Amino acid sequence: MGNGSDFTVQARQTEKTWDVEGVPVLQGHVSLPELSGINRRCQRIVSFYRLQERAFLKYCQRELRPWAEVQYRAALQNSAPLPCYQAALEFRETYRAGRLWSLYTELKENAAPGATFRRRWGDTWDIVTGFPVALSDFFPPRTRWKQILLRVAADEIERQEKRGLAQYHPDWRRCVRRYFNPANYYVTAEGVTFYYPMYALAPAAEGVPCFLYPWDSDPPLKKFGEI
Repeated sequence: MGNGSDFTVQARQTEKTWDVEGVPVLQGHVSLPELSGINRRCQRIVSFYRLQERAFLKYCQRELRPWAEVQYRAALQNSAPLPCYQAALEFRETYRAGRLWSLYTELKENAAPGATFRRRWGDTWDIVTGFPVALSDFFPPRTRWKQILLRVAADEIERQEKRGLAQYHPDWRRCVRRYFNPANYYVTAEGVTFYYPMYALAPAAEGVPCFLYPWDSDPPLKKFGEI
């Protein structure tokens, strides 16, 4: 097997402002990965993040700008301070070793002072083939990995609530199962981190709930070279 960890990653930055009658009402910021030193098969990864950038800018244009214009005109009518809202799509690299590259991208919308909506996408790639790696690939065959991760999340929520570290919805046990998505994960040096959408398990103050399954758990996670 080849090793693809010698590539480089830089942030591709894009800024765009939308205005109404010459007044800025929405500012968009993009910071997504740009890869170099990769093989041809991995060009699909580059294309993936460029498509994600275009999708974000279209979302700002079609969804956020009309909403921001309504808020602008309401403020104008009421002689209130004119708002300028913020939206950003940014990435964070979480792991790179051998053939494995993992990161997440996150959409942040500041729709009101002190209020931020966050939506996260986790991506884990085989940098040699250019294809994504599934969460199930890290577990031995016939492992009931979904049930294992649901128990990890439940145990951690119970621990946090018992110690007063976080507050979850009263029906979080049902929501843990209902909103589990195997695509919502990324890899770190400690193991696999899986997460739930904002609001799915807890109030907005808790952000994006994340849970860790360490490499040396029972059953242990498979190292990528063994997949």
